[in-house]
Amino acid sequence: MPPSAVPIPRRTAPRIALVLAMALVFVLLTGLLDGGMGVHPLRMLDQPRFPVANALPGLLFAGLLLATTRRLLLSFGLAYLLQGLIYGVNALKTANLGIPLLPADFRMVGQLRKGGMHLLAGYLPHSPWPYLALVAGAAILVAMWRLEPPLFARRTGGKRLVASGALALMLGSLFGGWSGWAAFYNGHVLWLEPWSAASTRVHSGLLSELVMFHLQYNKQKPKPDRAIAEQLIDQSADALRQHLQTPNAAVLPDIVVVQSESFFDPRIMQGYAHSDLAPNLRRLAAHGASGALHVPTFGGGTIRTEFEMLTGLSLRYFDNLQFPYLQMNHKLVPSLVHVLDERGYETVAVHGNDPTFWNRNTAFKAMGFQRFVSQAEFPPDAPNDGKYMADSAMTDEIMRQLKDDGPPQFIFAISIEAHGPYDVEPKDTAARDAIPVPAGIEGKDKQELQTYLYHLQHADQQLGRLAALLARRERPTLLLFYGDHLPGLAESYRIDGFVDGGDMLAQAGTWLLVDPRATGQPVHEDTASWLLPGKLLAAAGIHDDPYFALTQLLGPPLAPLTRTPGAPQPDEAPATRQLDQSMASVEQLRMNRKLEPILAKAVGGMPLTDYVAHAPGASTPAGNAAAH
Repeated sequence: MPPSAVPIPRRTAPRIALVLAMALVFVLLTGLLDGGMGVHPLRMLDQPRFPVANALPGLLFAGLLLATTRRLLLSFGLAYLLQGLIYGVNALKTANLGIPLLPADFRMVGQLRKGGMHLLAGYLPHSPWPYLALVAGAAILVAMWRLEPPLFARRTGGKRLVASGALALMLGSLFGGWSGWAAFYNGHVLWLEPWSAASTRVHSGLLSELVMFHLQYNKQKPKPDRAIAEQLIDQSADALRQHLQTPNAAVLPDIVVVQSESFFDPRIMQGYAHSDLAPNLRRLAAHGASGALHVPTFGGGTIRTEFEMLTGLSLRYFDNLQFPYLQMNHKLVPSLVHVLDERGYETVAVHGNDPTFWNRNTAFKAMGFQRFVSQAEFPPDAPNDGKYMADSAMTDEIMRQLKDDGPPQFIFAISIEAHGPYDVEPKDTAARDAIPVPAGIEGKDKQELQTYLYHLQHADQQLGRLAALLARRERPTLLLFYGDHLPGLAESYRIDGFVDGGDMLAQAGTWLLVDPRATGQPVHEDTASWLLPGKLLAAAGIHDDPYFALTQLLGPPLAPLTRTPGAPQPDEAPATRQLDQSMASVEQLRMNRKLEPILAKAVGGMPLTDYVAHAPGASTPAGNAAAH
């Protein structure tokens, strides 16, 4: 419709009718764009609340634009274009990670200027058509601005000002998570399923899903029940005291932890049950501790697993911390690093990427790292393989950081070579193309799976190389290796599936803890990322930290409950359910630095050396972080 075809009605009633008609068209087109079964345009006849609720944020924005610009087509067109961008981003995330947008994802916008654009741009479509469509849409909007006649006069006796203020207030309260909106975005009516954002989106629409999850997680977080926590700790007091009385090792080993990007044992996939893609993992597991590792994320969100590993806190008990490093704004966070620092360790983080991405530079200070060696500190000739720095460069940097004398050292290294997307050509395409792929996985999915497995093999090779180098050191060294999450190969998983027949979101990764110089018997144990620091301290001969000792006593039955948001949860026995509920209060008290007096009382006044010892005046940590 050309702009001249939209005349300026002279009377109020026709103008209102025209706006209402445009609003109805906007609702119907939003439902068509969404495609969810609950908001399809035909559902306006039997459940109008669903499509209207899904379109309401866009309608409010369009109304605000209309009150400001006085141009009908421009206002609704711009609102629809921005809405389309959100749907486009959702499509990209779903295609790459199998999970729809969540409110916390919008925190990533701030990461674009902190090295994140380089990483996230790899997920953008390579076809020119989406960008041409955006350019065309922008051109049409510019034409509307120049050519479309205003719908009403410039001076309206203050009516435009009142309307603009009211609409801005409604939008602000919606984005701010005002609880009053829950009367309209009622999860019981609009199919909110907190355990499955994907199901919520299909029934309620993407925008309603975003609003409802935002409202749910914007509520004041529940306060921990101190009495329940005390009861649980008292029940474990005898075993806890016995653990704390175990003497620490006379000589503390150096500790190297490798968080391997997207690493998992391919043998859990159909077609790879008898593969030999990770021989070093299996060889080292033959004289170390290893098993399945339950992590709180899938396909991305590395910092969720990283946070659990470094703090010993399960994100299961902190719904408001979806991206913890982006939501932490305090000076001190309880962590494994503080415990090691208190025992004389030099603590160093190593990562071949921008230090500000994921806010690691700030988060690592709060967790107690003395140094953070990031991309700029690597040698200028550190090699890439594919899009990112090769794992071989990370191994080299780990060995450069380790010293042969001085205090014991803790190196926490984060790899990046195997990071998606997997449509970037690796250095050796012939080696990539030689990797076998199960029948049925073809075309783009086949090449992406091969590219991932190519990088996984490099991670395994570097695991073997690092272990060999550590074994030749004079100083004792412990090596902990684990994958942060499964890669986002959603289509390959759907086509081929997993050996256990389970959902891809519920699959566990893998972990390995080994003394490279030892030849002991293998120990197999499935665990969770938040339980790894307790295991690491025990293996290092450090037994005097009460919290991490407590996690070793109480955590094993809870390990399988650690899963990515939206994953199906396993059935809990009544005893496990009660333990889970009690542990929530324990961990929330720990986050708020209120657990130590309870632990001290339980162990009969035994001295507790903890991170609070050298920062008694520090502010409350991330437990009070803002919700999404």
